[in-house]
Amino acid sequence: MSSPRPMSLMRHVCFLSAATLIAVTFASAQSAPSPRESSSIAFLSADSSSGAFPLLPDGDLSGSAALPAAPAAGGSSADQRQGSWKHGLSNNIAFEAGGGFNAPIGNDGPFITWGGNFTVGAGLHFSKRLSLLAEYQFMDNKLPGSLIADAGAQGGHAHIWSLTLDPVIDLFPNRNNSVYVTGGGGFYRKVTSFTDPEEVVECYYFCGIGVENVVVSHFSSNQGGVNFGFGLTHRLGGTYNDSKMKLYAEARYVYLNTPSIGQTDGLGTTELLPVTIGLRW
Repeated sequence: MSSPRPMSLMRHVCFLSAATLIAVTFASAQSAPSPRESSSIAFLSADSSSGAFPLLPDGDLSGSAALPAAPAAGGSSADQRQGSWKHGLSNNIAFEAGGGFNAPIGNDGPFITWGGNFTVGAGLHFSKRLSLLAEYQFMDNKLPGSLIADAGAQGGHAHIWSLTLDPVIDLFPNRNNSVYVTGGGGFYRKVTSFTDPEEVVECYYFCGIGVENVVVSHFSSNQGGVNFGFGLTHRLGGTYNDSKMKLYAEARYVYLNTPSIGQTDGLGTTELLPVTIGLRW
């Protein structure tokens, strides 16, 4: 006689399989949305993605006030973000401030040496491409030792300051990094001084004897001059490239028709190459 264990084991396997199938089917039926829920979800999904009919309280879908605002006539919303600088004179005011060094060029090497400069300016932006600046520049250059010795002094310097009117043309105004050209002219004053050290009384918290360079002779000239050059700018800040603050670096050629002094023709015409780094607004 055969044992009943195999039949009992088979029954247990069939029972467990049927129970598992019923449980899986019941769980799937509970997790699946009803047809009404499916249509509601599809409607909400299409509504939220299109943005045409945003939901309002109490299921009101007619809220035209919630529709996206159309751009104003005459320009896109991006133009409105970037175009605020166009309105009002105060928004078009331009400023600059910077400093750097000067290098002598041409035939001025024996008569003037390297030095530093400081520049400030203000003006107007007529457009994103064109600006006009009134600039003040001060240049401080040393004199060569041989020229100082010929004058019988122990030191010397040449100071040049100017007031000029200079247009600035931005070649790529909508880019963060751009190139510009500039040039102009105006009034220049040059003062060449020779100095000797002398003892002087200096008083701070108490008085004592000190030494400072004192001008023993000088000559000056007032004349017109011109300049032209180019520069690089890098925009600082601005989410939509709308910031007007820029870091700039430029090099210019400056020509002055200064008069000759006696037989020393080299103290006449002055040519310099000022290099300046600063901020513009």
